[in-house]
Amino acid sequence: MQADILRKKFLDFFQSKKHKIVESDSLVPADDPTVLFTPAGMNQFKKEFLGFDSGFSRAATAQRCLRTDDLDKVGKTSYHHTFFEMLGNFSFGDYFKKEAISYAFEFLTQELKIDKEKLWVSVYKEDDEAYQIWKDLIKIPESKIIKLGDKENFWPSEAKAKGPNGPCGPCSEIFFDQGSNIGCKKSDCTPACDCGRFVEVWNLVFTQYLRSDGGILKSLPKKNIDTGMGLERLAAVIQGVKNNFETDLFQPLVKEIISAAVQSPNLVTVYAIADHIRAITFAIYDGVLPSNEERGYVIRKLIRRSCLHLRALGVKKPYLYKLVPVVADIMKEPYPELLSRKENISEIILAEEKSFISTIESSPSLFKEKFKDIFKKQDQEKAGFIAFQLYDTYGIPFELTKNWADQNGIQLSFDRFNKELEEQKSRSKHKSAMKGEVFKLKDLHLGKKETRFQGYLKLKTKAKVLKIIKDNLAVKKISKGEGAEIILDKTVLYAEAGGQVGDTGEIIKGKNIFKISNTQKADKVILHLGEVIDGAFKEGDEVLVFVNTRRRLSIARNHTATHLLQAALRKALGVHVQQQGSWVGVDRLRFDFTHFKDITKDELLRIEEIVNDYILNNHPLAVQEMPLSKAKKSGALAFFAEKYAGEVRVVSIGDFSKELCGGTHLDSTGQIGIFRIIEERSVASGIRRIEATTGNFAYKMIKEEEGTINEISSLLNTSNDKIIQELGKKISRLKELEKELNVKKFNTFKSSLDSLVQGATDIKGIKVIAREIENMDMDLLRKSVDLIKENITTAVIALGSTSKGKAILVMGVTDDLCQRGMDASKLIRDVAKIIGGSGGGRKDFAQAGGDKPQNLAKGFEELKNTIQNT
Repeated sequence: MQADILRKKFLDFFQSKKHKIVESDSLVPADDPTVLFTPAGMNQFKKEFLGFDSGFSRAATAQRCLRTDDLDKVGKTSYHHTFFEMLGNFSFGDYFKKEAISYAFEFLTQELKIDKEKLWVSVYKEDDEAYQIWKDLIKIPESKIIKLGDKENFWPSEAKAKGPNGPCGPCSEIFFDQGSNIGCKKSDCTPACDCGRFVEVWNLVFTQYLRSDGGILKSLPKKNIDTGMGLERLAAVIQGVKNNFETDLFQPLVKEIISAAVQSPNLVTVYAIADHIRAITFAIYDGVLPSNEERGYVIRKLIRRSCLHLRALGVKKPYLYKLVPVVADIMKEPYPELLSRKENISEIILAEEKSFISTIESSPSLFKEKFKDIFKKQDQEKAGFIAFQLYDTYGIPFELTKNWADQNGIQLSFDRFNKELEEQKSRSKHKSAMKGEVFKLKDLHLGKKETRFQGYLKLKTKAKVLKIIKDNLAVKKISKGEGAEIILDKTVLYAEAGGQVGDTGEIIKGKNIFKISNTQKADKVILHLGEVIDGAFKEGDEVLVFVNTRRRLSIARNHTATHLLQAALRKALGVHVQQQGSWVGVDRLRFDFTHFKDITKDELLRIEEIVNDYILNNHPLAVQEMPLSKAKKSGALAFFAEKYAGEVRVVSIGDFSKELCGGTHLDSTGQIGIFRIIEERSVASGIRRIEATTGNFAYKMIKEEEGTINEISSLLNTSNDKIIQELGKKISRLKELEKELNVKKFNTFKSSLDSLVQGATDIKGIKVIAREIENMDMDLLRKSVDLIKENITTAVIALGSTSKGKAILVMGVTDDLCQRGMDASKLIRDVAKIIGGSGGGRKDFAQAGGDKPQNLAKGFEELKNTIQNT
């Protein structure tokens, strides 16, 4: 039975049990700072577990998850993964142990036809209720029910003694027995043994307690069910294989990797690559781009590990990116959008692969740079630390560093490397572990279900004050000068969401005024943040709510313009363009999108022109509400990192733009007025950013540019239409004068050539000329070095100058010294560092630049010391 069928059977089964089927959350959990990635199915239901009414009390999901706690075990065991799908059913104060156990057993034995004789279960040692249900209701033999302790069968593990605070409870696990010929083969083997004979299939968590400080457990008034079953493990059981990597979820990847291997493939390595590409693909799909920080660092690390694994298979060119279409094909049933984004994801991975492979191939020069002090003075501990830094920063494995170190007579301390590595792993686990309380309680103290938003059609409305929150506590009344958050039964102010800033405005009751400085959202409750300007407000007050209309209109111009911009980008650059993020403010907008090369000036002008054409044509906007599935089928573009409800809002403009969007918009494109691009740049590998402005702000920008042009024309004493022509004349004349000046400077230098040569410092038979010369550019310095080399032998020449606040430096080595092994490109490196820059070149000539021109004299001294010690 294929994994796609298993997933569907699970969801269909629980739908028949009156569970709401909830779409998988993103790998990047929204509003949950306790974890880097979504680690389990329950994470998106934290508020429901604490009693928040979302309109359903039963749910089931197939949640995509990512964990890196056991990264080193991936590929080595049959069941460890970074990315996996967790099938789960949940009850929020509805059913409890009896139903949860019964549903699980029914699904496994009746729907999937697993032989019940193959099933064993574990229960928490103090959970007599679960034990009795398994024994008396389900009829599992007592010999197949084992009792385990706090570490194995309590969630969170050992929470009673170690925390964290919050909901917790015992759990019961269901195991599949692969047979006595597997594992330790002992007659008394049970699921308590970790020999591999028993596969943990399903974990049922009975959340019945609330833990507080001191390990005190109190019974929850409403008890919950949280279950998790790995699809990969279930597929292995149903498909009759002993290893998850032998299932249809992995086999196409495994075969593809083996076919690409140059050397005899090691399956552990192949499996690790197959695992990692799934995690990498879905992380990028959910908006995580490779970087050196937090989530991005995890993905960059997985890409680099995969590249090293591929090198172990003899694949030394970029290859990982080629596996993305294979992942997309395997996962097309639950994630059809992946097919349309596979090229974008592949390009991002390819760019990372190229960068890392370049680092690996240039590692000898990097090693020389990093270990230069160790060459002078051996230090095993420091060398081990440098080896760790190379691994942590560049992804260079210890073995590669050690091999180079051995060849160059440098001893590394593996103990120091390992110590730093373990500390780094500990830091990483601390970051990914749950912090503080299991659930974030702040939002749930609001005690209100939903604020009705009327701001799409109205700019003011009557409302009632439901709650006032000051310093995170509910208060009955606030007076002049006090800041607070006010919850109303309805509002016209848009709360910050989807990249759009929150509205400002006022709440008024007679002469009492509450000035709203921002509007935010906690789930479906809208919070009006501000201060009482005059009078007082209390719970139950009937009030009038006004949005700042002028500000709202500016935001709407920018938001509608982002939709036009995306349409223009797709028209000018291609349909590969996908939104990667956006920000919509009052004075400007920002739009991030996928594109894998620089955008030319002509392309940028074309994009701006297309947007302004859309504005001039004054296209009306059409807004419809429809089911998410219908919206996607209609071709509406969705931002992948946004989580959408079952019913969505679709904003259409003409026949060129259709997007899922909950933001505030104009009635027609003509209301934007003008669109101007402020800046375009790269923000990450394969990701570009455009910042732009509209309306009055764009007009102001145009007037400022016009003023600048008028000022230039006045300085040039010409009309605006002749500025370019006049500037051309001035620049040509300036170049002529510079050329004449350079000729004079060079002639002056020639006249002082004899004194320069005679003033050379003799160091071990080598003539060293090191001088700073005023007002020389790089070209003149080069010519000067060549001239000196024509008139001298056995010499090193270093000439420097200051240009536009920067140090410039050239260095020449005569041919006879080059033949003796002296190298200008090496000599210049240390000097370049002293002047705050870097340099390079050939053996006979090199050049450098830096931002510390005041250090030129020190650099020349360093050069002389280097030659003295050579």
